[in-house]
Amino acid sequence: MRTFALGAVALALAIAPRPAHAFCGFYVSGSGEKLFNEATEVVLMRDGTRTVLSMQNDYKGPLEDFAMVVPVPVVLHEKDVKTLPKDVFDHTDGLGTPRLVEYWEQDPCPRPMPPREYAKSAKYEDVALAEDRAMPAPPPAVKIEAKFTVGEYNILILSATDSSGLERWLTANHYKIPPGAEPLLRPYVEGGSKFFVAKVDPKKVAMGADGHAALSPLRFHYDSDDFSLPIRLGMANSSGKQDLIVNIISADRRFEVANYKNVFIPTNFDVKDSAKTRFAEFYAALFDRTVEQNPGAVVTEYAWTAVPNYHCDPCTNADISNPDLMTLGGDLVGGQIAAGNFVLTRLHARYGAGDMKDDLRFKEAQPVTGGREMWNDGKLEHGAVPSAQNYFQARYAIRHPWTGPIACKSPRRGIWGGPPDGGQQIIAAQKLAFAPRGKLALASVITKPIPEIGVKPWSPPTFRPPMGGKK
Repeated sequence: MRTFALGAVALALAIAPRPAHAFCGFYVSGSGEKLFNEATEVVLMRDGTRTVLSMQNDYKGPLEDFAMVVPVPVVLHEKDVKTLPKDVFDHTDGLGTPRLVEYWEQDPCPRPMPPREYAKSAKYEDVALAEDRAMPAPPPAVKIEAKFTVGEYNILILSATDSSGLERWLTANHYKIPPGAEPLLRPYVEGGSKFFVAKVDPKKVAMGADGHAALSPLRFHYDSDDFSLPIRLGMANSSGKQDLIVNIISADRRFEVANYKNVFIPTNFDVKDSAKTRFAEFYAALFDRTVEQNPGAVVTEYAWTAVPNYHCDPCTNADISNPDLMTLGGDLVGGQIAAGNFVLTRLHARYGAGDMKDDLRFKEAQPVTGGREMWNDGKLEHGAVPSAQNYFQARYAIRHPWTGPIACKSPRRGIWGGPPDGGQQIIAAQKLAFAPRGKLALASVITKPIPEIGVKPWSPPTFRPPMGGKK
């Protein structure tokens, strides 16, 4: 079976370099104006040889003659494509996003209470966080395999015998290909890929006051032995770094990349209280340092086995429901996923125009654990450890030691739980690709060394008066 191709680019990025989620395909337009893609969420559901791909694009630019081009392995038909509600992506991102949790040391001299009541008191809280029209006859090198409308998208499925023919077809239909795209298209054309071209009908799209178009997310599915996510199209116009976050949902296994280095994000260490208001900045600094120490690596941020009524520990304020799973492809794959049993893997890559030479190709990986409030001989679980089940997450903690009276002979220290008042505070940790960068020193907010990336905590030097004093 042919390899699926998913490029990642906008026709033009913002003039000033800025982080942007990679886009699934590329935008083309006949208006000659700049098109901006600022964020894309990708969810892949994989079962056997079936892949269900869902993507949400945050688009800013003119809608006239806008189109989205995505290589696909087979001819798609109307029944294979549908639009989705946007909140399903918020739930997926919220489940796998890095977490900041906050603990308070419990009274070292607690009054006796039944086990059930004590368990209840020891809970901790999460702080994570164009109108369709007749087109000119295509050149002989391009064939329209299918044509249909879904939501605001007028969709064509094209096949091409050479990449220059595809470029001529788009040009003949008043679309401008990003400079440098033709050689990037070539391997997909030569590999027999089809091309999903989704035009937007401006009459069906609402524009926000900030110039962003409220485009509906798209979902389509296909069968292929290969499981990959092409990113080479994303190099066409990259003016800076792009972030690509891939969420993979499978019934019983996690995934990693087969053709790049894999690395786990450092996890499960304490941070200072100042990280609470700058968590996104903190995590961006941690991620950037991890990639700096592991050039070209794809970072695993989350791999968790979810069953009904237990999806995460701790959970953020967003979570995947069974209806979400059906929306993302459970209605097609059925089985364990439809019943609410699944493993969510979150992979994160950050790259520039010359950093990635090949598409992301996925392989099954052994289960791991890490990032939980699990203590052994006074030491907290550290890093990613092989296990029988997947329970790994990017999790960081702020701890508040007990400051009250200690009125017993044998106090028990280091028992961590929720706030004394039982309240709850949630800080969103999503959209991390847009976090400010270069303004927070990682060493200034950690409390212990992070040996895997060579960072030690730093504190301002203590002022010392000059020796000798006044004469």
